[in-house]
Amino acid sequence: MSRILNGIVAVCPDLGIGNNDNLPWHPVRLNNEFKHFRKMTATPSVEGKQNVVIMGRKTWFSIPEKNRPLNNRINIVLRQEVQVLPPAGAHHLAPDFSSALRLVDMELAEQTDQVWVIGGSSLYKELMENPGTRRLFVTRILKQFECDTFLPEISLDKYRLLPEFPGVPHELQEENGIQYRFETYESIEK
Repeated sequence: MSRILNGIVAVCPDLGIGNNDNLPWHPVRLNNEFKHFRKMTATPSVEGKQNVVIMGRKTWFSIPEKNRPLNNRINIVLRQEVQVLPPAGAHHLAPDFSSALRLVDMELAEQTDQVWVIGGSSLYKELMENPGTRRLFVTRILKQFECDTFLPEISLDKYRLLPEFPGVPHELQEENGIQYRFETYESIEK
């Protein structure tokens, strides 16, 4: 059975996910939304294993240095110019998404539980087009901010919105005057 791939992202109404290598609502912090991200990506479903987070180079460097690597997770950073060593703090380096998945399935298989893609835009696109079961955990920010980076459109021909998902609140959330809601999509097998 192939592994379920997960993506997690917060988006503005226009599907904006970033601005100037930061979150669009920066410097406003959405602490509960961040706790949701951390709970989802850091909590394995199998005791003794760890989740993997896969991210692009820009996403890695957008994380404050004091928070790198994301703790309690195996951090894989994608970088086309593969160097001998990953960026300081990253656990592994891969040249592309398929290489990262091979790394997970071969070298890291015994210690890995869930795989999470956490950005950026082109990596989300690859995840969304990857064969097999995929889940997208989307935080819909209900306020528009200026954005220069966007999530690809979630095609309802390929994904269905789940009515609920364990551990994902379904009530409207609000922090610092910003409302948002959590949505979970799952790929439709054809």
